Amino acid sequence: MLAEELISDTIPPLKPADSGIKALHWMDEFRVSHLPIVHKGELLGLISDADILDLNTPEQELSKHQLSLIRPFVYKHQHVYDVMKLIKRFSITLVPVLDEENQYIGNIGLRDLVEHFAGSLAVDNPGGVIVLELNQNDYSLSQIARIVEENDTKILSLSLNGTPDSMLVELTLKLNREDIRSILASFKRFNIQVKLSFQQNEFSDDLQNRFDQFMNFINM
Repeated sequence: MLAEELISDTIPPLKPADSGIKALHWMDEFRVSHLPIVHKGELLGLISDADILDLNTPEQELSKHQLSLIRPFVYKHQHVYDVMKLIKRFSITLVPVLDEENQYIGNIGLRDLVEHFAGSLAVDNPGGVIVLELNQNDYSLSQIARIVEENDTKILSLSLNGTPDSMLVELTLKLNREDIRSILASFKRFNIQVKLSFQQNEFSDDLQNRFDQFMNFINM
C-alpha cells in the first residue's frame, strides 16, 4: 500500500500565525503529540507538545519563536513501510505527506497505521493461528503453504520474526480455518516444529481485547 492511500485530512496542519496554546488544544482534541506547521503549502516541520511546553510565551504566534523543528515526511508514492520507519526513527505520532512538487497534502497518523496493519494481518477474520519455529536454512514458504493447502486451508496472513543471537526464526500463520488439528498433525509428520497454536475461540477474543486496549491507549 502506498502512503497516499492512507492520507487523512482529519488532523489539520498548523499555520505559523497559530499560537502554541491552539496547537496544544488541537493535540488534545486529535490525541496526537505532534502537528505539522505548513505555510502556503510548504511543510515547515513538526512541532511536538514538548516543544510548546518549553516556550516562555505559548500564547504568542508560533512564528515569533525560534523553533528547532524536525522535518520528517514521505512522498505520496512511497510505501507505507517508509511511514513506519519514520515513526520508529523519530518517535512521532503522525507523518506528513508531500506530492511531487513538495507541497503538503495531508498526514498519516499512528492510528491509521494500526488499523491498516490490523486489516492486513486479518485480525477480524475467523480462523486459527499457528507459530512455527524454523531454522533459517530450512525455511521454505512454498513447503509451508503446500502443507496448509493440502488440508483445504488458506493462509490469510503471515509474519516472520528472527530470534536474537540464533539461527531460528518464528513464522506466524493466520489461517481461514478454525479447526486446525489436521494441519498441526501434518506439520508434526514433516518434523516442522510448532511452537504455539491457537484455535479460533481461544485466540480471537484475546487478540481483539489486546487490539482494543492498544487503540484505547492511542486515544488517551
